[in-house]
Amino acid sequence: MNVVLDNLDQFLNGMQQTVVLTVLSFAIAFLIGVVVAGFRVSPVPPLRALGTVYVTLIRNTPLAVLLLLFYVGFPKIGILLSPFSSGIIMLSAYTGTFVAETVRAGVNSVAVGQAEAARALGMSFPQVLTVVILPQALRTVVQPLGSIFSALLRNSAVVTIIGVSNLTKIVQSVQADTATNVPAYVGGALAYLLLTIPTGQAIGVIERRVAIRR
Repeated sequence: MNVVLDNLDQFLNGMQQTVVLTVLSFAIAFLIGVVVAGFRVSPVPPLRALGTVYVTLIRNTPLAVLLLLFYVGFPKIGILLSPFSSGIIMLSAYTGTFVAETVRAGVNSVAVGQAEAARALGMSFPQVLTVVILPQALRTVVQPLGSIFSALLRNSAVVTIIGVSNLTKIVQSVQADTATNVPAYVGGALAYLLLTIPTGQAIGVIERRVAIRR
């Protein structure tokens, strides 16, 4: 473990970079997911179709393929972005599909009578969704959303392939500098555990606090 201790500052820096990458990506993915979930339950057929196509195409394509396609392909049509921006965009787009399906499940769990009562009061569909349905739906899917956040934290390692600095890239750098394989990667695995385990516990606390009392 001397390799980890001797390079502790680099491991901590990698953990910090991974947290920033994950939080920013999840915030955008959450917004994307809520909008797409709204499309998926919309009474407007074109919006439902758009949401379905987006989720089907993005969710069923490997994240690594999406990253390389975006980072390598888009500059050919004049869209130039830094590796960090490209990583954020594709992590958000990919994770947003899982958020969308989770939120949609939450929406479907809300009693139909809630929406019917809101419509009887003269509310439009956007008002029903944002004022009545979503506040209840989101409280029922805290745990699944937490699992998605945790998965995103681990998936963020994939952006290393386009040169984004994160914990995995730091581990690779330490391994190359010290010529040690097992200690460096064991240190990386422990660092990811230090991020994911407290995250899971925090999500459990949030879920209990916002749970709907029945």
